[in-house]
Amino acid sequence: MGVTTYLDHAATTPLRPEVAQAMAEVHGGPLGNPTGSHRPAQRAKRLLEEARDEVADLMGRAPGEIVFTSGGTESANLAVFGTLHGEWGAGGGGDRGVRMTVLRSAVEHPAVLESCRAAGERLPVDVVALGVDAAGVVDLPALAESVDERTRLVAVMLANNETGVVQPLAAVIDTVRDCGERALVLTDAVQAAPFMDLARATMGADLVALSAHKVGGPVGVGVLAIGPRVDLVPHHYGGGQERDRRSGTQDVAGAVGLATAMRVAAAGRASSVEVITRRRDRLADGLLSAIDGAIRTVAPEIATLPGHLHLCLAGVEREELLVALGDQGVCASGGSSCASGALQASHVLAAMGVPDDLARGAIRFTLGHGTTDADVERALDVVPAVVASLRRRA
Repeated sequence: MGVTTYLDHAATTPLRPEVAQAMAEVHGGPLGNPTGSHRPAQRAKRLLEEARDEVADLMGRAPGEIVFTSGGTESANLAVFGTLHGEWGAGGGGDRGVRMTVLRSAVEHPAVLESCRAAGERLPVDVVALGVDAAGVVDLPALAESVDERTRLVAVMLANNETGVVQPLAAVIDTVRDCGERALVLTDAVQAAPFMDLARATMGADLVALSAHKVGGPVGVGVLAIGPRVDLVPHHYGGGQERDRRSGTQDVAGAVGLATAMRVAAAGRASSVEVITRRRDRLADGLLSAIDGAIRTVAPEIATLPGHLHLCLAGVEREELLVALGDQGVCASGGSSCASGALQASHVLAAMGVPDDLARGAIRFTLGHGTTDADVERALDVVPAVVASLRRRA
């Protein structure tokens, strides 16, 4: 097997060694159902609540606000439908015959986009897309004009999964509070979790979604933080776990893995951000110099996550490029790993006004924990050569 150069951390991150060890220790002892009363069950309950306490502390939340889910997609669905059903059933817009409004940015992850779309089809809800500028930053004046007494939910992600652009979430929250007393703010913090202090960055948000596997934790575990202003209706019914907000036996080892991953990421954040930013910039400078017609989709002065590099390459098709790079062991992506249809145009780039001919050659490199200088140098050797080969064949 050849060398693998993994530059797709935004899709999923390798499991951190500390997480693997912590989860192995959970499975190494007697582990019962945390709702039981015998000793293995009590151990499971203790481990689960210790993980909840740790996650809550790292998010700046009370432990009772933390709901463990199966990942970011479930967290987004629960946030959107749970909130709107709560409003509708608690004397909200539906009871009075007045339709509710959901505002969401035009560049949200498909988990939020599709949840909002489905809510608009199934509930008395009008879904309004908030435009963004050429960098993908949400239009705050348009937000202020759109929020009114009908607005029940505003969804603006903390950092974009395709471009890495960091949204002005604090300003979004302030705008919503000033204009819509009942409106709740949902933020998808999945991509930001490895690099940002979530307690500070999401302060004031009513709903915050996370996914463990984007921060070096296991696949299949996530979090929805639910603030005190939220009246949320569950969408999983059964034994009433997670304070009746998400029934189902909890994944104790997964929760421990998530908490461990978040703790390790937070402890090394300052040095990690510095090193990853340096490597990302080296990759950007090298590729822009070596590939004619390469364009950095987001200008360097725009705030982005340190690991994201999004380029548009004229004269190549992204799927051909990704396959050819994969054949050389270089792992990258064309955008969201959850987008339906590999050849579908990116809604993020469309919202930013990127021309179709450039968007067809869009590629996302994302660095993270475990990325080395050698990975960057190998990518600088392989990617320009592959692009040149594809252009000659076109």
